[in-house]
Amino acid sequence: MIPDKVTILKILFTHAYFMANDAREQVVKKPYPPLGLLYLSAWLEENGFENEVFDTTFSNQNVQRNFIVNFQPAIIAIYTNLMTKIEVIQLIEFIHTQFTENTPLVVVGGPDVTYNVDNYLHAGADILVIGEGENTMLEICAAHQQKLWPDFYHVDGIAFTTREGTIHQTKPRQKIGNLDELPLPNRNKIDLASYLEMWKTNHGYSTISVSTQRGCPYTCKWCSTAVYGQSYRRRSPEKVVEELIALKHLYQPDKIWFVDDVFTVSHKWLSAFRDEVKSKNALVPFECITRADRLTEDAIVMLKEAGCFRVWIGAESGSQKILDAMDRRVDATQVQKMIRTANAHHIETGTFIMVGYPGENDEDIVQTLHHLKTANPDIFTITITYPIKGTALDNEVEILKKPLQDWKNTTDRQADFQRTYPSLYYKLAVRWIINSMSFHKCSLKQKLSLKLVVTRFKILILRIGMKLLILFKTREAQLNSSQ
Repeated sequence: MIPDKVTILKILFTHAYFMANDAREQVVKKPYPPLGLLYLSAWLEENGFENEVFDTTFSNQNVQRNFIVNFQPAIIAIYTNLMTKIEVIQLIEFIHTQFTENTPLVVVGGPDVTYNVDNYLHAGADILVIGEGENTMLEICAAHQQKLWPDFYHVDGIAFTTREGTIHQTKPRQKIGNLDELPLPNRNKIDLASYLEMWKTNHGYSTISVSTQRGCPYTCKWCSTAVYGQSYRRRSPEKVVEELIALKHLYQPDKIWFVDDVFTVSHKWLSAFRDEVKSKNALVPFECITRADRLTEDAIVMLKEAGCFRVWIGAESGSQKILDAMDRRVDATQVQKMIRTANAHHIETGTFIMVGYPGENDEDIVQTLHHLKTANPDIFTITITYPIKGTALDNEVEILKKPLQDWKNTTDRQADFQRTYPSLYYKLAVRWIINSMSFHKCSLKQKLSLKLVVTRFKILILRIGMKLLILFKTREAQLNSSQ
């Protein structure tokens, strides 16, 4: 039963991402607020449960822990993912150590819990929220208010330890069908000004993240769908534009970042969104992510008219063999064409590349560099493939994986598997591609400068290193086969 009026139950939402501990982000300086927690906060508030949010991004562990001790929450809900898991476990241990009486109910949710149920419960979490969290969290709070804990068998979408000490997982939570029912995220609960200021100071503009959809209907093997599933649900263009207008009024952001997996899934939705933006004078320059097979020149024109200044078009590899192995269901030449078409319409382009996918060889890496040179996006990111638990990729490389010895102190990013070549090869390949693209984008005059001569030398040395590692692997295989 959900209360009809505001209920006095001290509820705290928090996470464990500390920007000061993230060496890469200290350089990049592009933080975004914990949007998922802000949606949960707003949903509970709308349904009668006041709550607080402690955003850790610009804070530290000591400040967070002091706040928790002073606040004395009845329920503390913690978001976790593969990046923050270690800090989350430390926080759970602190809570159980600090509170010898009136211990808060520790609820943990996020993509990392779905396939690590036993681990998180053994680490001290009382309840795990598996999948979409709004209605699950609402029922947990209502049940806790009625002092039902630990008999939460009626709450869908959770896992918990029973009175008998066994782990029980309830049936999956039905997803919210109409996302327009969700209130706008509770951005007033955090210090959003610090995010805007960091962006403005370091990049010359401020930006705010916005979500228009949940789930992804595609089946890329390396991608996790642990929270929203393989679905496609979307807020109406009217509701999204309503949020843009509110953001313009409250925060005056220079730009918007749409966090959706595939922004142009529906061209019908995109057309309606473009029309709504124009009719309501709600244009804010934005960037988004999409797929080449969900782009056409008409769609690119609609993006431009709606305010898109940059579109990220997923590629992952320039080798069709690897794209097919990933189940990307896209053609590499189509990716190149759409990147060039977007650029022709004066939209900046970005793309994503990963190396080290199972079965990838040197020829595939060379094709990826050729792909980047042909497409010539304005920017690209590149990573070495790592298997996330629960994905099809993780299942495929299970027998090739090198086991992590200590779950509490390691993450999926440290998970490695037996690849075509030694791990060092892929580290060199990343640097080879980055340096090669840097050289490729320079003018002839720049290429003759001393700095670019040094870059060209680096490219040569990196390539020699890659070739030597291939030779080493070949010789090792020959020796093993002869024994």
